[in-house]
Amino acid sequence: MPETTIVAHVFAKTDHVDHVKSELERLIPLTRNEPGCLQYELHRDRADPSHFLFYERWESPAHLQVHMKSDHVKAYLQAAEGAVREVLLYETDGIH
Repeated sequence: MPETTIVAHVFAKTDHVDHVKSELERLIPLTRNEPGCLQYELHRDRADPSHFLFYERWESPAHLQVHMKSDHVKAYLQAAEGAVREVLLYETDGIH
């Protein structure tokens, strides 16, 4: 099964940037310890501080699906509800 790469763009509402950043940062250590997580990096746009980007690499789509159903992702979604303006999610397969 091919490796799966995710690029997730998260755009916080202007008045919730610090809250969204904090909640995204909480995901990092928990996710990096998940089986199948090869890379999980959070970035911030220099020109737009409300724009965050996760770059994720997973051993397989199945590992990603487990992650998406994890308690910490559910907790993030609940905590960030109403604070995020838009999410763009791109799922790709690795080409070797």
